[in-house]
Amino acid sequence: MELLHAGPLADDPLDAAADFHARLLPGVEATLSAGADPLTLVFLPASHGHRAWRLAVVQGLARRFAPSRVNALECESEAAADAAARWLAGAPGVTGQLLPLDGNGAGPVVYPAG
Repeated sequence: MELLHAGPLADDPLDAAADFHARLLPGVEATLSAGADPLTLVFLPASHGHRAWRLAVVQGLARRFAPSRVNALECESEAAADAAARWLAGAPGVTGQLLPLDGNGAGPVVYPAG
């Protein structure tokens, strides 16, 4: 299980995508080529305009490096990122996903009575 923090990046989605591809993507690809599986990218939360390029990156990496699993999180909390990465490590069918986290925890599951 490997976590790679991607950021900080620019507020503008186009600038952030260009920076990620130029500066960070070669290292991500090298990590995957070295056998990282699963790999979880961690982005800081950003506006909705960033979702498309982030999802395209994680889906493209997941396809290129299959059967290695690649996912991404959007969160500020290190504890939330660690917990989600542990969950992803135990979920062998999950790859190519961008998961926004709020850091508040899922809380108990409530089942209807009866």
